[in-house]
Amino acid sequence: ISKEDAGFFNFFFFPPEINDSEGHPSSSHQTLKGTSKWATSLESLLEDPEGVKRFREFLKKEFSEENVLFWLACEEFKKTQGKKQMQEKAKEIYMTFLSSKASSQVNVEGQSRLSETILETPHPLMFQKLQDQIFNLMKYDSYSRFLKSDIFLNHKKSEEQEENSAEAQTAAKRASRIYNT
Repeated sequence: ISKEDAGFFNFFFFPPEINDSEGHPSSSHQTLKGTSKWATSLESLLEDPEGVKRFREFLKKEFSEENVLFWLACEEFKKTQGKKQMQEKAKEIYMTFLSSKASSQVNVEGQSRLSETILETPHPLMFQKLQDQIFNLMKYDSYSRFLKSDIFLNHKKSEEQEENSAEAQTAAKRASRIYNT
């Protein structure tokens, strides 16, 4: 069946309001969390603060943490209001990641064509092409290695242990209610 049909089927036969006996959403309807969500896409990983933290930890070991820091700085920059604040943040991004003297320089094409003159008339998407390059570099290079890394696998294992422990406690509570009535 098609994706649309599967979505309709799941919604029609398993509406999202179904709860277990504890009043929690049934396990088949819980949205993915933690490492399961991170493994679906780099976008999902970057939406989760804990995922970003673990990915940064991994990239630091690979000496490429500046890539995710630049990406995050660009995301924050897009939300900046006011010309003066934009100029300040644009200059900070340029000096930190793009200038030839940058402390955490990222390696992007077209970087040499960027000059400080563009910082005078900033706009929210001024770094978009460079940000996209870095995103693709992470997506097709470091992200796949991250999913195989000890950092990811150990976090996944600890999540599974916590989940199994929580499920055992829930089962014990149900059993005690059944036998204590």
